[in-house]
Amino acid sequence: MNRPNWFQVSAEGSKALGALHHFATTGTNLPEELIHLVFLRVSQINGCAHCIDIHTRDLIKCGMSVEKIVLIPVWDEATYLFSDLEQAALAWAEEVTRVSETHASDEAYSAALSVFGEKDLVDLTIVIATMNALNRMGISFRMKPLAKA
Repeated sequence: MNRPNWFQVSAEGSKALGALHHFATTGTNLPEELIHLVFLRVSQINGCAHCIDIHTRDLIKCGMSVEKIVLIPVWDEATYLFSDLEQAALAWAEEVTRVSETHASDEAYSAALSVFGEKDLVDLTIVIATMNALNRMGISFRMKPLAKA
């Protein structure tokens, strides 16, 4: 089934989500690489091929090694590759993305808060929420990855 280009069908909605994405990528004190790391992990959990493709490319541009990128889905088994900040961001990203299962537990919140502090944790949660929203649009309207065979 052919699905519409949601950017064209709802220009105002697209603009609103674009503004949220712009804030997530430029309006916080979080490092660019960390934002793309979180974007990629959230997209992997949600299964958004378009976003997985885009954010893998973004991490490569930021200088992250392919060896590290391929282990992001199992970061908790390869913690030696990820900084304490990255591990805390990935753990919170998983907690928030799976909120229907986790209910953003007090334990996970406390762990993330101890690393990020209030302002950065709120901003990180906005980053996570932004990618979850964009994943839902990308998946629902079957956005294609840029990758070629």
